[in-house]
Formats: sequence, structure tokens, C-alpha cells
Amino acid sequence: MKAKNILSSATLAVGLICFSSCTNLDENIYSSLTADNITYTPEEIESMSGPVYTNLRYTYWAWEALFDQCEESGDLLMTPLRIGVGWGEQYILLHQHTFNSYIPHFYQTWYYPFVGIGYCNILLDMEGIKANKEKTAEFRAMRALYYYIMLDLYRNIPLITTSTLPAGFLPVQEDPEKVFDFIVSELDSAKMDLPKTSGYGRMNYYVACMTLAKVYLNHNAWFYGDPDVDYRSNTWYEKALAEVNEVMASANYSLAPNYKDPFMADGTGCNEIIFALPLDIDFASGNYLSNKCLHSASAATFLLNSAPWDGSCALPQFMDTYDPDDQRKSDTWLFGQQYSYKKDGTPITIYQYNQYKEAGDTDGLVATAIKTDDGPLIYTTTVHSINNPGAYPFEGARFWKQEIVTGRDGTYGNDVCFYRLADAMFIKAECLLRLGRDQQVAADLVSEVRERSFPGKEAKARRTVSDLEGGSCYDYGLRETRADGQEVSTFEGGDDIELGGLLDDLAWEFVGEHHRRQDLIRFRLRDGSRNVFNGKSRFCYDARSVPSSDDTKKNLYPIYQNFLDANINLKQNSGYE
Repeated sequence: MKAKNILSSATLAVGLICFSSCTNLDENIYSSLTADNITYTPEEIESMSGPVYTNLRYTYWAWEALFDQCEESGDLLMTPLRIGVGWGEQYILLHQHTFNSYIPHFYQTWYYPFVGIGYCNILLDMEGIKANKEKTAEFRAMRALYYYIMLDLYRNIPLITTSTLPAGFLPVQEDPEKVFDFIVSELDSAKMDLPKTSGYGRMNYYVACMTLAKVYLNHNAWFYGDPDVDYRSNTWYEKALAEVNEVMASANYSLAPNYKDPFMADGTGCNEIIFALPLDIDFASGNYLSNKCLHSASAATFLLNSAPWDGSCALPQFMDTYDPDDQRKSDTWLFGQQYSYKKDGTPITIYQYNQYKEAGDTDGLVATAIKTDDGPLIYTTTVHSINNPGAYPFEGARFWKQEIVTGRDGTYGNDVCFYRLADAMFIKAECLLRLGRDQQVAADLVSEVRERSFPGKEAKARRTVSDLEGGSCYDYGLRETRADGQEVSTFEGGDDIELGGLLDDLAWEFVGEHHRRQDLIRFRLRDGSRNVFNGKSRFCYDARSVPSSDDTKKNLYPIYQNFLDANINLKQNSGYE
């Protein structure tokens, strides 16, 4: 998208402060940002707030960050070893749930949130900020958002609420329930002073409501089995319901007419988006999905100036779950024969720099028929395996739900749709189903969201209460063709998943939106023994490899080893010692 007011040269200058060091989270890393050297005009407060938001962008789109942690460990998307190309082992470890404290992903989502929290604390300690109710509320709510992300991923985290810390300060981990209570208290207090206008990339009243709804919705899953917490209470679903009702009652937001509208590079014109992370190709890039997912030859489809890296793709079992009339399948995934950007039915072409050019072609580029060792570019929906031997170059449907902009952009400057109205509607539907009341209202909400993806197929769009409360149509089980040609298959199905139909709809609607890990942890098998995240095999993840006693342990990621080494007060999460 084009540069937003959120990012300015002053903002970027302030943002550089946090990159020197942050391991111990002590006050020295912020020493150049003090109440003595900053004035408090509205413009300067705006500039000071920049790092509060930019570090959320890094949390999400730094290399190996939140997007990967939420999606790669689930049952929708993966990054296999590409035969002849390579790719990182860490993605395979995420898929197979063999997490360890050296996987780089776990650095990003600890480091950047605490940098963002640190900036919030500095600003909240300033007298000039304390006098400004709206800004105080904004920074308190943003700090709570960071803590929500970290509580979800790691649970056992420090709780730091001030920048006034003694020399040599080393934080200790707080009881997760106290962190939960802090998040709730901060958001409840802050939202009354937050604006109710649509702020797109800024914290407002409704973003706080959505964050509270997420916190309440996941409470029982986060504290499942904790003897000191009432994790079976319906209270939390009632609270989540109240928050999304606030959002849905606002005239600021409405469902977009097209499924892909919230995922355009610049989402500022989409009223479905409640909160976004604004990116810009020149000043705030980071969304590398186009390169991570596409084969290099797909550069010809989108006239990209560089070759993508042939990485991530859909799990074959997930692709088989789509209704053939559901346009979200083709709106989300590229599969089958790929074609030239000319859209004239010509099979995909590659572009090579040449001293000549054809009339009408991009300057300096000549269209030539694609020539690869593997023939025409046809993305299959099948994949051999994730690492034994891995996936061949054209295997697997490719994620393109987010707009791919021609030229150098790809998706690098694409905004992140963090919360949208459809999410609020699904939270309401889930709460009503779990509470056992107004189930038809729940079915109507899901159907309303589905309607735009089934044009002229109203009957297909409709979901009944029994559809949502029934089992999942996902054909769970191992599905792998190994290097020796052996096919490994187990058949578990999805009939035994509580609210399995709703879980399916969450997948079709929110794939690639940092949803899936959290959803799979929240949904359980009907016998109550395990959640779907750990308890259902898919592709090359064998649920039998995770003992039932380790179920709740795998719900948390390990703390990255560097942080443990730097702070003797931190203890590793159970199961990763």
C-alpha cells in the first residue's frame, strides 16, 4: 500500500533505538528516549507512537515470525523440503510438532513483542502522556495486545509494566492467570477512552473489543486442566459474545462484497477490516508471501521482477475439503495450469532481459515460452511428503489470497488484515453454539459470511445447526509417499471432533490469517481426551507421536534458548527442558 501517516521519518528514527539490544529488557536500551529530550506536541506524540506499531509489524512479518507459527503448525499450510531447491528444517519441525528451543521462529515472537511493550511502558511513564487520556488508553491497549500474543504462544511470560527499572534488572515469569487478568483489566479500562471512529491501522474502541473477545474465547483452552482455574466455565463465552456484539453493532464495519477485498495490498477502502498492520513497499515492507509460496516461473503470471523461492503450499487433505462451488478455493489457492499475465489463455511464459522487446511488453522484457525440466507449470494439489523425500517443484497449491502486485512489490507492501468483521461474526456463532442457545442465529451468521463465496448457489452457502455441530469433513490421518515409494496412510477422519463443521468453516474462511493454531487448540475431540492440534494426524504429522500426557505441553511453544541463557530467572516451558 502507499505510505500511511503512521510511518514517518521521525517514527523510523525513533524505531532504530530498539535494535541495538533487548535481551535482558532492562532500561538501558531505551536510554536515549526520555522525558527530558522529547516535547509533547500532538505531532511529536504521533511520531513517538511509531515504534509501538512498527514492532507489531516485525512481530508478524519478521523472517520466521507470527504468521509461520500460527499457520505452519496446523493442518492447512506447510513449507516442505523442495527437492532440488531446499528449504529450512524449522518449517518441517513446526509441521511435525517436534518443537525445540533453537527454532528461530521463537526468537521473533519473544523479542519484538517485548520491544513493543518496552516502548509502551516508556510512553506511559511520561508525564506528558499521562495527561492525555486517549493516548494513554491507546498505549495501554497496544501493550495488552502484545501480551495477548505472547500469552497465547508461551503462557509463562514476564509481566513488565514500567520502564523505571533498577540497573541489572532481570524479569521473572508471572503466573499466566495474572497475565490474563492484567490483559483484561487494561483493555477494559482503556477502551472507554479510545475513539469509536474507524482508525484502520490504529488502536480504537473496537480493536480493544476484538482483543478482549479473543482473550475470552480462548480462556478455557489456555487453562485447560489447570486445577486452580475454572476452565470449563461458560462465563468466558458470554464475555466474548458481549464484546463482538459491540463490534457488530457499529456502523463503521460491514462485510465486503468480495472475499478477497480485505486482502488487497491497500486495504484502507475496505469496511470489513477492523484493524490492520499497514505496510509499504518502500518504507515498511515485510510480507514476503508471494516469494515464499510461488515457484520461480510464476513470476511471469504477475510480472514480478525477481524469482520467487518455491516454498509453502497447501496440505492436500485440506484442498480436498472444499466444496467445488466454493470460490474461496480459487480465491485462496493457485492450482492447475498457470498462464501468462496476458490472460489470453497462453500457458505461462517466462520473461528474460533482452536487447529487443515486443510491442506492448514491459520495457526490456521479451515473452518466451516457458522451458523447464519438469514441463509446463502445473501446480498439483498432491504432494509426496514434507521431507522424505520432500516435495517436487510443482507440487502443492500455492497461497495467493493476498493480492500479488506486479513489478517489485509482490506482497511485500501488503497490509495485514489483523481483525475483520467476519471474524467477529464467527466468534459470536461459536459462542452461541458452545452456550447452547440461539443456535440458528449462529448458523445464519456463518451462512451470511459464506454467501459471497457461493454466487448463485444459495443452497450451498447455507449452513445448518447440525452442519456446524457435526463432525469435520477433513480426512485426518497420515498421508505420505516416501522416498522408497512406500505409501503411509492412516485413516482417522473428523467425525469425532466437537463442532467439527464450524472448525471446517473457520478453515475455509480464515486460512492464512494467523487463526489455525489457536482454533485447533480450542476445538477438542468429543471424548474430551485431546484437542485437534495435537490429537489429529495430518499429512506427515503423526498424532500418535505425541503422548496424551503431553497434549497441553505442545499447546505452548518453547522459549528460545538465547533468552534462557541471558536470564537465569526464566524457566523453560514444560516438556522442553
